Amino acid sequence: MSSVANKAVTVINLGRMGFLAAHDVQMRFARKHLDELANKPYTYGENTLLLVEHPPVYTIGIRTKDYKPEDEVRLKETGAEFFKTNRGGLITFHGPGQLVAYPILNLQHFKPSMKWSVEVLENTMIQMLQMFGLKGRTTDQTGVWVDNRKIGSIGLHGSRYVTTHGISLNCNTDLSWFRHIVPCGLPGVEVTSLSKELQHNIPYEDSIKPFLRCFQDNFNCDLEFKMLEENELKSIANPMTSGSEVDKVSSGMGLVWRAELGQRRMSTMSSQQATGSSGQAVAEKTVTMW
Repeated sequence: MSSVANKAVTVINLGRMGFLAAHDVQMRFARKHLDELANKPYTYGENTLLLVEHPPVYTIGIRTKDYKPEDEVRLKETGAEFFKTNRGGLITFHGPGQLVAYPILNLQHFKPSMKWSVEVLENTMIQMLQMFGLKGRTTDQTGVWVDNRKIGSIGLHGSRYVTTHGISLNCNTDLSWFRHIVPCGLPGVEVTSLSKELQHNIPYEDSIKPFLRCFQDNFNCDLEFKMLEENELKSIANPMTSGSEVDKVSSGMGLVWRAELGQRRMSTMSSQQATGSSGQAVAEKTVTMW
């Protein structure tokens, strides 16, 4: 396989789509990568960047000690969905006016390092902010800040250097949704958006081209664009399926996706190991969504 083919990334804009349905799409592309790595015949993993704007949803990672069942009930009463996921980190919010990007990449085609991937995604968001005249920065907490205000988050999961989950950046998001949670697990942290910083409306759609340009520059890749086929869209999980754990949806697709849990500011690792189709242990890593 040529290096040119390896560095091509297919961009799919899912538009407005529920969290569960978008998770379904992520897992399908990840499965192709993992099947190829397991030497299954006639399989090819396609490096893919999914763009999506979610309806209001709170998602929580594997670190759930600070959240109780009554918190889930309380958050659902706001009108948002709520899902437990296998990503690292604490609770976060996704909703209209927020750019969410899920890079489903085999990092062996780029650089086999989760740390490198996080740094490149942070640099991508910082460069994008520069295009809007804003100065972004990183801290010891994963993600991107404008001064002391959080504007972009990152949460990656990796299995055999195949990444899922991704980044979110607030464009003209209704920031009042964040008042119901403790963003980043940091009491008192202020969340901001492009619109708030620039004092005029920056819709989600206006962020896509700048983000893609910066993604292309930072990952040193060629971007190709496609749409999902109609038959693929019909088989995607119902985006409004209520509550529950996303892991159940993954296993329903035949995808074993059990996160290793554990912890550092940027990543978590655990006692479980996922197994590939050959039955051998598959190394997994989770990078915190903060």
